[in-house]
Amino acid sequence: MAFSVLDMSEDDVREFANALVAVKTDIGYCPECQNISAGGLCPVCEDPERDRSQICVVEDFRAVAAVERAKGYKGLYHVLHGSISPMKGIGPDDLTVKELLHRLNGGEVTEVILATNPTVEGETTAMYLSRLISPLGIRTSRIANGVPVGGDLEYTDEITMRRAIEGRYDL
Repeated sequence: MAFSVLDMSEDDVREFANALVAVKTDIGYCPECQNISAGGLCPVCEDPERDRSQICVVEDFRAVAAVERAKGYKGLYHVLHGSISPMKGIGPDDLTVKELLHRLNGGEVTEVILATNPTVEGETTAMYLSRLISPLGIRTSRIANGVPVGGDLEYTDEITMRRAIEGRYDL
């Protein structure tokens, strides 16, 4: 990035710097799903055509973009902002788990799709959430194994992501 900035005009560098500051000051989190938002609800939560009976739980906003690119999922999302990782000192209280459980208490959600990354941390997070959600009587499913183990959802191609969503399984 530094080399690219060196090749830019001074005006372009100032414009770029202002754009970076604007991202930091103008972009926040959707109060409903915790996805990135330019103030208020994100476009997915605002969309009245979305299936409000399904919530796809992901680790970060890049995974939302990956699932959306596949064009096969029409429900809502919940962004955890990470995964449980005892080695890194990240526990459930460091994620947006409480916000997810609050959303599930409304009675409208009938299925939670756990789309955490297929890593040790992602699987740990999925199992933890499954144990919390199952007693609520809400179907809890996991995306299918179309995504490579150890990979991140943001790098998954559209076909693999669509098959993973379609081939999810109950936990």
